[in-house]
Amino acid sequence: MSEFPDHVFREYDIRGIAGRDITPEFARALGRAHAAMLPEGDSRPVVVGRDVRESGPELLAAVIEGVTAAGRDVLDIGMVPTPLAYYAVHHLDAAGCIQVTASHNPAEYNGFKMMLGKDSLHGEAIQRLKALMASPPAPVATPGQAKTADVRPDYHRFVVEDCPLARPLKVVIDAGNGPSGVIAAPIYRDLGCEVVELFCEPNGRFPNHHPDPTVAENMRDLARAVTETQADLGIAFDGDGDRIGVVDENGHIIHGDMLLLILARDLLARHPGAAVISEVKCSRHMYADIEARGGRAIMWRTGHSPIKAKMKETGALLAGEMSGHMFFADRFFGFDDAVYAGARLMQAVAAQDGAISAMLADVPPSVTTPEIRVDCPDERKFALVEEAKAHFAAQGYEMIDVDGVRLEFEDGWALLRASNTQPSLVLRFEAPDAVRLAEMRSLVEGWLESRLN
Repeated sequence: MSEFPDHVFREYDIRGIAGRDITPEFARALGRAHAAMLPEGDSRPVVVGRDVRESGPELLAAVIEGVTAAGRDVLDIGMVPTPLAYYAVHHLDAAGCIQVTASHNPAEYNGFKMMLGKDSLHGEAIQRLKALMASPPAPVATPGQAKTADVRPDYHRFVVEDCPLARPLKVVIDAGNGPSGVIAAPIYRDLGCEVVELFCEPNGRFPNHHPDPTVAENMRDLARAVTETQADLGIAFDGDGDRIGVVDENGHIIHGDMLLLILARDLLARHPGAAVISEVKCSRHMYADIEARGGRAIMWRTGHSPIKAKMKETGALLAGEMSGHMFFADRFFGFDDAVYAGARLMQAVAAQDGAISAMLADVPPSVTTPEIRVDCPDERKFALVEEAKAHFAAQGYEMIDVDGVRLEFEDGWALLRASNTQPSLVLRFEAPDAVRLAEMRSLVEGWLESRLN
């Protein structure tokens, strides 16, 4: 069997350059290996789909060949956002899914996100998949069959029935030419919204801007359209529709932790004492607000797969990340879905009379940095984080170490963690003012510089 490149097998998914790293041969082997990981005797079909990338149809066809050659049936749901593949697994009670997508990566990339049963395939399971891909195929008496299925009408009906709005809103949506616009626009209109569409035509070359709403530059068109049309808010989707970006009525970005705070307040009004999970990069004001409203705030590791696993473990009803992954187990299935998150957000906004910006007016002011990435080889980054733990513990600093080192000060915090997806370290800081922020940065970045030089 062929050797497949190690670097494409990541913690949460598989991504690489289409035609070089990710080939039809790779996709066939992946489909066969995924089928081999399913329980024996499970006769349910595997859901397969793809995003808008130009390499998608060929890779999807190869995945179907691999799954059916291993004796498993396939339900092909076509070009859809990744969350619709997850929805199909739950709605149709499928054996799992394979979505051909490279999320927000540039157009020349492609890859795969997968579920086994109703659990995301990540971590050690991806390494097991890799080993199976390199092994000889097992003989199969009867190949599986492939059928097409359209889950969009059922999904549309579900979201509209689940998220009625107390008053109509005007919303601008920016799909970045990914697959989410054609799903979101009709749903939001059926919720009673006036919808202004930006870049909702699927185009795998992403000709207008990169489909990553965590980058401020990619939100400029949305912000401008919101202010020009006097909309209530703007919603952006990433390249495969599992991450959401939001701007308020003034065109200002609402970052992931503050978006989660709005959703958590809405949830806790209906479910007192509910658990809400987020990650180490989020504001302490968010965690404090959840606790002050009677919720159970849980700080956990960055990454959509660890977050989903922690939700199941704790029974949390809501979770979210700075990157815009929002997970609902309240009235939903516990996975990240930006179209559904947008509907839930609009439901929370419509339930009160003021603007969305007013929903955060009482959050204490603070100064934060964006994610700061420092190049560091993969073989060294985790060891450096362990050195940081030992160093700052010896100095007597209070810290949280569920994911890297988060130093907790009376008036702020500083984070140093290893990226799961890149050869880099990630830093982030929050302080009451710029002077204090500079002091925290000097403490951590000074130590790191001494270790890297």
